[in-house]
Amino acid sequence: MLALGLAPGAHGSNRTGRPFTGDGSGNFLYPVLHATGFASQPLAHSLQDGMRLDGLRITSVVRCAPPGNKPLPGEIKNCAAFVDAEISLLKELRVVVCLGKIAFDGYLAHLLRLGKISSRKGLVFRHGAEYAIPEGPHILATYHPSLQNTNTGLLTTEMLQRVFERARILANVP
Repeated sequence: MLALGLAPGAHGSNRTGRPFTGDGSGNFLYPVLHATGFASQPLAHSLQDGMRLDGLRITSVVRCAPPGNKPLPGEIKNCAAFVDAEISLLKELRVVVCLGKIAFDGYLAHLLRLGKISSRKGLVFRHGAEYAIPEGPHILATYHPSLQNTNTGLLTTEMLQRVFERARILANVP
């Protein structure tokens, strides 16, 4: 299973070397991953904190922290080859959880580049959206676990937990 995010956080993974580690988004995400059996512990502070992921890889559509936390289309395009290469290594990928609209759009662009889909028609981002892609993994969409979304209640722990519980079922991970 793959969780696909936006970009490394300037104060999180850009600093710590692990996605969603050491920032507010990670402080929200990792307890959910722990509760759903994908993370060995509920908190992630550094690479030396003992955290292990089980049945899950986390990456992002952009490889560097973008100004204003919103990458420009050119930045996303420049990173596309890296996203394609990383995903191609995941031979048994069954589910991709897109953490936010930028990740969702980035993953659909990946599928278009590979010819796994011919258009985006009918593939609309919304929290809880689920799509079965022929010859490809299921896509689950959720709002990004940013403080902007979690502090306002747009995304709650229960909402994100339901997405990862569904991902576990679709990935057939015990």
